Amino acid sequence: MSGHAPPEVVCLGESMVTFLPSRPGRLADVPSFTRAIGGAESNVACALAAAGHRTRWIGRVGRDGFGDHLVETIGSYGVDVTAVARDPHRPTGVYFRTDEDRATDAHEVVYYRAGSAASAMSPATVPYDSVAGARVLHLTGITAALSADCLDLVRDLTAPRPGRPLVSFDVNHRPGLWRDGSAPEVLLELARRADLVFVGADEAKALWGLKDSRAVTELIDGPETVVLKLGKGGAEVTDRRPESFADIEDADGVSHLVRPPRVDVVSAVGAGDAFAAGFLSATLRDLDMRTRLRHGHLMAAAALTAPGDLARPPRRAHADRLAALDTGAWGTLHLGPGWTGHDEEGPDRTGDDQEVRTP
Repeated sequence: MSGHAPPEVVCLGESMVTFLPSRPGRLADVPSFTRAIGGAESNVACALAAAGHRTRWIGRVGRDGFGDHLVETIGSYGVDVTAVARDPHRPTGVYFRTDEDRATDAHEVVYYRAGSAASAMSPATVPYDSVAGARVLHLTGITAALSADCLDLVRDLTAPRPGRPLVSFDVNHRPGLWRDGSAPEVLLELARRADLVFVGADEAKALWGLKDSRAVTELIDGPETVVLKLGKGGAEVTDRRPESFADIEDADGVSHLVRPPRVDVVSAVGAGDAFAAGFLSATLRDLDMRTRLRHGHLMAAAALTAPGDLARPPRRAHADRLAALDTGAWGTLHLGPGWTGHDEEGPDRTGDDQEVRTP
């Protein structure tokens, strides 16, 4: 982030060093791993920075080599990391995972984050001034699960106050972090305090036994905007301001569903964070609700068609062209590896019979 302009978006949460397997299979059978980074909030910050927005990531890492790697890597995306604290007594968190889709039984992940530097974040260690002035503050339910101090911090940041940034909250339910059974109550409390909420249909069912968008929106009754992610079925946005859908012919006045393009998946990890980044990017640009969902799907497609948690998003002009397709053309959109245009040899697959290269 250049100059002294305040960030448009502040993302706060734990980032960890991730070890990606050299081949599919059980962790017990994987012979070697490649180092990368992972963290829902830092993923969003990196994607937004790569899309041209001023972003700041706030976290806490150990005063160790892994902490150095995280700060340097996230900063290399153009993210402001000046508010990241270094803890001399606690380590940077790390985790190992398998190559399988997170939604399958074959997926394994092992975290070494108990007592991590990030778990020491609190209202005392993260001053509110570090998020003041931003247009958007992005948080997730993961941070709230790390420790009692972290939960206090998220509650503090989501408390009503004059001039508060728009609070974006991704439920991001991780059952393994909520062993005390408090997840349904706490995550609902935090979601109700936000302005914009992202929640997966699978999460809503597991947490609250809900299956459809109307029931989810009625339960999460605080935010103006709720985005329900339906996996391969797309995403549906519900907004309490009827004027938000005035320019969308097929909207029902309060909600709108957009199905994703067809994607040749390379890795399913990181798509949810990328979707949130795409939606937030379009929100910062005051685009209509359908276009916000389409940009979410396009950013997710960039993550799905690249290995690892992070992928460079399509250039803004290219994403805008795709997001502006008519309904029929959007319905036949087909994206494969290289479609973003950052791979010089990778064409943009925009249909079964058409290839368009990014200029």
